[in-house]
Amino acid sequence: MKQVVLLIFFFYFFNISIFFFAFLQVIGLADGRCFCQVTGDLDDCACDVETIDDFNNNRLFPKLQRLLESDYFRFYKVNLNKPCPFWTTTSHCGLRDCAVKPCSPNEVPEGVRASSHNKYSAAANEHQTDCEQENRLGAVNVSLSNETREALLSWNRHDDEAERFCVVDDEESPDSQYVDLLLNPERFTGYRGAEAWQIWNSIYEENCFKPFTIKRPLIPNVLHSSAGNDAKIFHSWLEGQCVEIRAFYRLISGLHASINIHLSARYLLDDSWFQKKWGHNVTEFQKRFDADLTAGEGPKRLRNLYFLYLIELRALAKALPFFQRSSFQLYTGKVEEDQKHKGMMLDILQLARSFPLHFDETSLFAGDEKEAAKLKEDVRLAFLNISRIMDCVGCFKCRLWGKLQTQGLGTSLKILFSGRQIEALPMSDIQGPAFQLSRQEIVSLFNAFGRISTSIRELQNFRELLAEEQ
Repeated sequence: MKQVVLLIFFFYFFNISIFFFAFLQVIGLADGRCFCQVTGDLDDCACDVETIDDFNNNRLFPKLQRLLESDYFRFYKVNLNKPCPFWTTTSHCGLRDCAVKPCSPNEVPEGVRASSHNKYSAAANEHQTDCEQENRLGAVNVSLSNETREALLSWNRHDDEAERFCVVDDEESPDSQYVDLLLNPERFTGYRGAEAWQIWNSIYEENCFKPFTIKRPLIPNVLHSSAGNDAKIFHSWLEGQCVEIRAFYRLISGLHASINIHLSARYLLDDSWFQKKWGHNVTEFQKRFDADLTAGEGPKRLRNLYFLYLIELRALAKALPFFQRSSFQLYTGKVEEDQKHKGMMLDILQLARSFPLHFDETSLFAGDEKEAAKLKEDVRLAFLNISRIMDCVGCFKCRLWGKLQTQGLGTSLKILFSGRQIEALPMSDIQGPAFQLSRQEIVSLFNAFGRISTSIRELQNFRELLAEEQ
């Protein structure tokens, strides 16, 4: 009996050893392979990877990073205590690196705190006050009944919600707090496993218009996997879909890829009693993006990241007229700094507009007007649902950045599909613009694009690290 047990153990150990030897060989051959398929033209776009790399890394990225360090953009208001609306969560991640430190009231500039009640600027607010005083001097009593007032408020809320692709109720929630994004950077926290899996699984399986019979491509199981066959079936299905469905999936995949790049680039490399060292983890990056280790999915995910970059870049370019209005300020209460930072912001937006190969959003929701409107609403509701899923993320720091990045992408989509309203904007706010962005949307818009821009820049860092290893 002992001989049989020993024989079985030897056979099992021998096969496992062969597997791990082969796995190490694959890892050894992975250097540089993550990028071999991430070149040239992008699907559904008139652009290529190399053009984006040069534009982002050499021209836009440095300017954007400096802007995001300013007071207007570094403070983000968020409610991290909202319950998950879809399932019962057991905990909020006991890992110490998941913690988020909110700001005390005196740490947030007074102008930032006050601007939550005003969508535009201090100047616009003063003008509005003057007009209200003038109207009261000789005004006819046209006060509304309580019922009519409630109805108007309900209509206004409905009109605002009809434009939005994400939940924005954190702005006025009494449970919301300001967070300094520079003091709570996005990085690896140790949050993983079944709970994290449930988040992404819910996003892909329930909100990406995919039938349950089609399996999405996953990282292969180390001993056995049908991931390669599943991937072929999935991509065959995806290619058969309309451009809007393909674009929606690619945006979510690109966002997922960007987050994974951030976690690989700011990985906890050393956690000793006297120091914590964060840096690039090449092995972790390869596990997520190498073609062989991901059954060919890694390069596709990186290409989707570039697609997401084009979408958010196009939104910034289209939003330029909104920010160019003389009445709009980045109001923090520090006049000289606010003027300087608005100039920096407009410089970035002008640069975004100068990009030669923008995504053409008119290719989306074209054709039959009724069908296009229905599809657009389906997409909006699906993305709205994804923004709600962010309240189910168990790690507070992951929840913070997940909410910000989904809101930023939702704001980009809102801008892309509000082209006529933006083009019709008056250069003053006397009558009030038809298109509106709250400070919360503005901060998330620029910071979310900052994350995507950082991911593109980090790819260059990983290329160089992989080249050094070779």
